[in-house]
Amino acid sequence: MTQSPELIIQKKIMNKIISKKNFSENVVSLDIEAPLIAKARRAGHFVIVRIDKDGERIPLTIAGSDIEKGTITLVVQKIGVSSTKLCSLNAGDYIEDVVGPLGKATHIDKFGTVVCACGGVGTAPMLPIVEALKKAGNKVIVVLAARTKDLIILEEQMRQYADEIIIMTDDGSYGTKGLVTNGIENVINREKVDLCVTIGPAIMMKFVSLLTKKYNVPTVASLNTIMVDGTGMCGACRVSIGGETKFVCIDGPEFDAHQVNFDEMMMRLGAYREQEQAAFAKYKEQL
Repeated sequence: MTQSPELIIQKKIMNKIISKKNFSENVVSLDIEAPLIAKARRAGHFVIVRIDKDGERIPLTIAGSDIEKGTITLVVQKIGVSSTKLCSLNAGDYIEDVVGPLGKATHIDKFGTVVCACGGVGTAPMLPIVEALKKAGNKVIVVLAARTKDLIILEEQMRQYADEIIIMTDDGSYGTKGLVTNGIENVINREKVDLCVTIGPAIMMKFVSLLTKKYNVPTVASLNTIMVDGTGMCGACRVSIGGETKFVCIDGPEFDAHQVNFDEMMMRLGAYREQEQAAFAKYKEQL
């Protein structure tokens, strides 16, 4: 039995791109019509996006929502074929599937002083966490890190909630020259830090974790980059947490960073790099 045309239209109306903003050549922000997800989502939740009926499933953390407009905000970086296709869409276009909210929401409480350390597009999923932590009564210090000034995103939005913003760039083109860990350590050395939350590339989160472990600062890391299916069915997002196997999509995506085997995670993240590069090269040839 075929689905009625009315139902197909109803489905697609729910996934319309309302607006698009380019942060840089390779990073875009999309506001997508998804009223039920906008109403239900909490800080830390993610969605699974499928661009078209033949597309792969992409996990993306929800960067924000507008309940009145019925939209969610997703920040996407061009990395492979699917993310590049998604970034090429414009306002008025439709996405085949947007499923969520998925995962466990961030545990929000009044901890005291919280350092939120994010790198690159990791700033996007950190934004709702910073907002929630501030509303819970915490002092929130945000360390924004990137290779260069042009890759710093959402600074003004962060300033709406953070008590302090520390910007670190590898080349010193903006803020202070240095790594995210330099910014965190400076804060730890001047005042008591009760919690650190980190989101960004796996290698960044590994060194943030090593630093905070040295100073006995409890740390939470988001491992969403390793997810595929998003529902616990494929097993691709398995990670070792304190010697136990966990699935990022259903047990996380956030875990005690000091218990994460980052070396294993990074090895698994690169398992299909050659195939991904070959697929991307083929895609560019077809353009």
